[in-house]
Amino acid sequence: MSWNILATPGTIVGIGAESADFLRKNDCKVTIAEPFRAQSAADLQRLLPGIQAVYAGADEFSTELLASSEAAELRIISRWGVGFERIDVDTATAHGIVIAYTPGMLDEAVADYTFALLLGIARRIHTAHASMITGEWAPECGHDVHGKTLGIIGCGRIGTAVARRAAGFNLRVLACDPAPNDAAKNLGVEFVPLESLLAQSDFVSLHAAVTPETKGLMGKAQLNLMKPDAYLINTGRGALVDETALAKVLDDSGIAGAAVDTFVEEPLPKEHPFRTAKNLLLAPHQAAFSNETGRKVSAACAEAIVDLMRGERPKMVLNPEVFDSPQLRAKLN
Repeated sequence: MSWNILATPGTIVGIGAESADFLRKNDCKVTIAEPFRAQSAADLQRLLPGIQAVYAGADEFSTELLASSEAAELRIISRWGVGFERIDVDTATAHGIVIAYTPGMLDEAVADYTFALLLGIARRIHTAHASMITGEWAPECGHDVHGKTLGIIGCGRIGTAVARRAAGFNLRVLACDPAPNDAAKNLGVEFVPLESLLAQSDFVSLHAAVTPETKGLMGKAQLNLMKPDAYLINTGRGALVDETALAKVLDDSGIAGAAVDTFVEEPLPKEHPFRTAKNLLLAPHQAAFSNETGRKVSAACAEAIVDLMRGERPKMVLNPEVFDSPQLRAKLN
């Protein structure tokens, strides 16, 4: 048996090239979507006929798409990463489609990158570099990091990994999360309401999942609660932030700066207000893109597809109840 695989993330020809070879060695035909970007439901509807598995990025698997005739052969969505807010999980399950993902594998890489952005924006590393390559010599004063207060919104696995790094900078750590965890508490993290966190923190780092309750969580009112010399770091999800409000707050010097790695629309539109906003460090959603982590995640993404193709349950499945459904499209041993 062999399957046709659609691959949408660019990692499959970069750090994940070995995972593509693994799929091909297991008699899979790999079709690579171009351009590399999160595919819309309309894009996928055109690409899915005859496809049994998607090696997926942050693609849009809507209710209508998953119920469509174009997706009739789809057996598994194997997500490169952990976010699944653009997948209608209930509809996928109802149609017998397995959703695999890679929880826990990105935590340390994203936490490292979060601190890289925090240090970069606070100490003006990006602007110093930009001025140096134009021939200038213009040292800037940023803000100290050590001994300050870090607020973590969404203190799960990644948020807790960020809190561990904070200890090395002697940071006081506050967190806001509906389900405080013992691992964070054991690190000395203090769980507080959102308003209190925003008012006290010198750095606010976003790591919450996108839900109806958290979409647009950081809007004008919340940004106005932050200190004028505070910084916002977002390596979570773009939808957590009202981007127009953040651009205005930055332009008005309402906060000292922000570092953003993830956006509502990706790639970031050329005319987006972030392109010209003051005191803003931008990155192209690359917090998880380290060579070592990227190879591990890519391998897990491909292995989940091959496991199911062979009639075995993938190791990390978001909707395990699908295996008890008579609608399950894959045949298990």
